[in-house]
Amino acid sequence: MKSEVLKAASRQKHIHVACIGNPNCGKTTLFNALTGSKLKVANWPGVTVERFEGETFYEDTKITLVDTPGIYSLTSYTIEEKVTRQCAMDDDIDVIINVVDASSLERNLYLTLQLLELGKPVVLALNMMDIVKERGMEIDMHRLPEMLGDIPVVPVSAAKRMGLNILLHAVIHHYEEGMEEFILDYPEKIENKIAKLEVMMQAHYPSHSSVRWHAIKLLEDDEEVKTEHPISVVNIADKSYEKEIIQCKYAYIEKVVGETLFHKSAKAASTDRIDRLLTHPIWGIPVFLMVMCFVFFLTFTVGDALKGFFEIGLDFVSDGAAGILEGLGTMEWLQSLLVDGIIAGVGGILTFLPNIFILFLALAILEDSGYMARVAYVMDSVMGKVGLSGKAFLPMILGFGCTVPAIMATRALETEHDRRKTMLVTPFMSCSARLPIYVLFSDMFFPECAAPVAFSMYVIGMVIAIVAALAVNWLENSKIFHGKNVNDQTKDSLLIELPEYKRPNARTIRIYVFNKLKDYLSKAGTTIFVAFIIIWFVLNFGTTGKVDSPADSFGAVIGHVLVPILAPAGLGMWQIGVALLSGISAKEVVVASFAVLFGVANANSDAGMAAIVENIHGMYPWFGPLNAYCLMLFCLLYVPCVATMATIKKESGSWKFTLGMLTFELVLAWLVTTLLYQVGSLWI
Repeated sequence: MKSEVLKAASRQKHIHVACIGNPNCGKTTLFNALTGSKLKVANWPGVTVERFEGETFYEDTKITLVDTPGIYSLTSYTIEEKVTRQCAMDDDIDVIINVVDASSLERNLYLTLQLLELGKPVVLALNMMDIVKERGMEIDMHRLPEMLGDIPVVPVSAAKRMGLNILLHAVIHHYEEGMEEFILDYPEKIENKIAKLEVMMQAHYPSHSSVRWHAIKLLEDDEEVKTEHPISVVNIADKSYEKEIIQCKYAYIEKVVGETLFHKSAKAASTDRIDRLLTHPIWGIPVFLMVMCFVFFLTFTVGDALKGFFEIGLDFVSDGAAGILEGLGTMEWLQSLLVDGIIAGVGGILTFLPNIFILFLALAILEDSGYMARVAYVMDSVMGKVGLSGKAFLPMILGFGCTVPAIMATRALETEHDRRKTMLVTPFMSCSARLPIYVLFSDMFFPECAAPVAFSMYVIGMVIAIVAALAVNWLENSKIFHGKNVNDQTKDSLLIELPEYKRPNARTIRIYVFNKLKDYLSKAGTTIFVAFIIIWFVLNFGTTGKVDSPADSFGAVIGHVLVPILAPAGLGMWQIGVALLSGISAKEVVVASFAVLFGVANANSDAGMAAIVENIHGMYPWFGPLNAYCLMLFCLLYVPCVATMATIKKESGSWKFTLGMLTFELVLAWLVTTLLYQVGSLWI
């Protein structure tokens, strides 16, 4: 029996398939539908962009699928575009699934023609066919493949998981049968030049698999192809023929669409009507702010209603653990470490899970519905005025979830200058790790208007980011500062697809929220867990050994050093200094630090919050709502967490830039908070 299994395994074929398509075509949804949760994450060779691989099986064939960043063409500028192009040309890729938004066929087919010219087997996955039917449109499924070189064309619905087996069958069959080279006829003048370059390519690179495609790219004056295949084209190409080649492709696309797509305007898309408001140059930004305000209303109302169950669970675990440890005769210091340190700290963080869940759920729905792309479009003009590329707002939006992937998303920007400038301001966008801070202190000191107070942190973060970018842009353009204008070049406009509005896909949202919550929980079990062991130690030991009061501990010594610095900002408590230092490991730790510092088992419960306020007022009667607001503001602006710092260093490749950026943000946090407190003290 064992030998039969081994023989069967040896007969099993294994192929590699790349999913390539335009942004927002449903490529990742299809990838998730085909692979499920069997994902592997690694970096592309030579770059730091993550690649997602998954496995699936069809009959006797094992298929490794590779998900790639969305692109509009194989002419690459950004890091992510280069990654997708590299994948398409990789000899290890046996078949390409070109995922196409069937409702926007003409826009998607430009990339399709480029992929076909590569000479690799291509299977066209017509996604979002349900939208095509809703609009009363029809696609001729016989004529379309004929006009694309008889490649397989498979209608699928990734969101509804329809047509997946047919797609996999087409992939296997097309791989086994191979494909005839697709040749798009260009004008005779261009074809003659392509033919000459093909001869030269074959002479220099006889084993090359995509000679015609490279000849075309040489005519387009493609920098990467010229570098990888340094063939002189002086006597063949007197200029770049990119414009003429693009025009030929679009002329053919127009012909294809004209012969295969019918009743295109039979039903007017509601998208255009909705966009008249959501992308309006004046009303677009206020609408975005109202949407986010509603998100935070839900985060507080629904999240706070659910967190009661977590509070009950934490009290049960804390009391149970204390009883068990006491019954076992465990040493007092160990009981304190486990109950007052680890359980109170990590458990306190977990009670914010409902609020975090609601926030991630709302962001996932907004993203999958197509709205977040509109926000980036609306902010394009603002970004241009502060000296940033319009694309810079995309990573800033990601910063609402987590700053680490937001910093990594700056790879989509074309210049190192724009990437670093965006890295500088992105941490000012309030990540989910700061939400527990806003929830706790707004509930404690602003119980009647907690949601608006917390939401104001998000607005202030965006405003500070824009003002900081404007200030940096002014300094760059200042002749006094630089002696010359270093920013003369015109900023790139934002070229972004505004996808059709659609009903968010439950599976896509579930995967997104699950992964975010998993990251949150893993951080609670690793970084935060270690942080609280350290915090417990510095608060329970001093120069004389184990101490009875945190006021005599190492933590108090460290905190008192920071008091003179923080006092002008209204934060002159040594406990705040310790909490802010601990927050460098992870921003959530600031909240749990207060629980440990003031001896409260569950800081997020009503009783816990009342106890913290009572303890604070008992030691520092002057600490009130203004001080609490300044603390939230300082947590918004001061240095990001360690994981973000490491990502900034990795993405910028410079310790000098990283340390300079951290210094800038720390000084800015102190200046802004101090200004607010000093001015506010005059009125309150």
